[in-house]
Amino acid sequence: MPRPRRWGEDADGPPIPAEEQRWSSVWFAVGVLERAAGLSSRALLAIADLERRVIESDGGRVKLEWATLRRRSGDCFEDLLWWEGDRLAGFLGFYVYGSTLELAGMVAPDARRRGIATALLDAALPLYRERSCRQVLLIVPRSSLAGQTLAVRRRGVLDHSEHTLRLSVAPTPGTRDPALSLRPASPADVSFVSRLLEAGFGSPVDDLVGQFNSAHQRTLIIERHGSAVGTLNVTRDGSDAGVYGFVVDPRWQGRGIGRDALRRTCEELRADGARRTRLGVASENDRAIALSPSVGFKPITTEDYSALPAS
Repeated sequence: MPRPRRWGEDADGPPIPAEEQRWSSVWFAVGVLERAAGLSSRALLAIADLERRVIESDGGRVKLEWATLRRRSGDCFEDLLWWEGDRLAGFLGFYVYGSTLELAGMVAPDARRRGIATALLDAALPLYRERSCRQVLLIVPRSSLAGQTLAVRRRGVLDHSEHTLRLSVAPTPGTRDPALSLRPASPADVSFVSRLLEAGFGSPVDDLVGQFNSAHQRTLIIERHGSAVGTLNVTRDGSDAGVYGFVVDPRWQGRGIGRDALRRTCEELRADGARRTRLGVASENDRAIALSPSVGFKPITTEDYSALPAS
């Protein structure tokens, strides 16, 4: 376990007066940091309970990627848990996308300003270096002052931001273009999807074929008159679904293709049992932000992705 910071050094909130530091450090000492290779049923239940408490307090959402958490391989450390007795007080998850590692977590509302987030991040960075990832991104809700402060103190530089929207009802009806269709992506589509994702998000994506073949997500190709004009990625976890990596070729934008494809995807997901669909949209993707309310999506939160230095 890394050396705990003194309370005056804590990045989770304002400095605590010296006379309070002794009592606060006693609370810190009772915490146990677990480096988890795979998550047990007990751990998953504790994470879900912590998520509930955090959302009840803060609103918005916590980026947890439940489909990924439930399918941890157990081959290496992928999550960090901070226990206080039998109660989970903090969590930090690792999400690897090609050569990029994303870190996202939470601390219980009544356990903040104790240095837990700092301790979790201290423990995460050595594990990140072991993976030889080229980039590590710390994901923080824009509304979280403590999280933003932590990113700044770790010399984080804003890489990009994403808006999260949610659809909890049937999609708003609309016109369907008979020339439009969606199909699963194949290895032959790698070049096309890579080009669109780089154009839409500013950087290439590694291991696209692996994403095509994933058990809990699928990449779709949007076609018009049989020609590929866009792409989107769909995840599914029980009654929850997600749509991201949503890009229409710039040459085909402004013709209602994105709205039609998003509506059809949400209709199919709902018919298949999904009751909540989450949409991730890059903050600079004005078209996607503009069209999503017309399908029925409501904004939930905005998250900032800060690139952390390797050292």
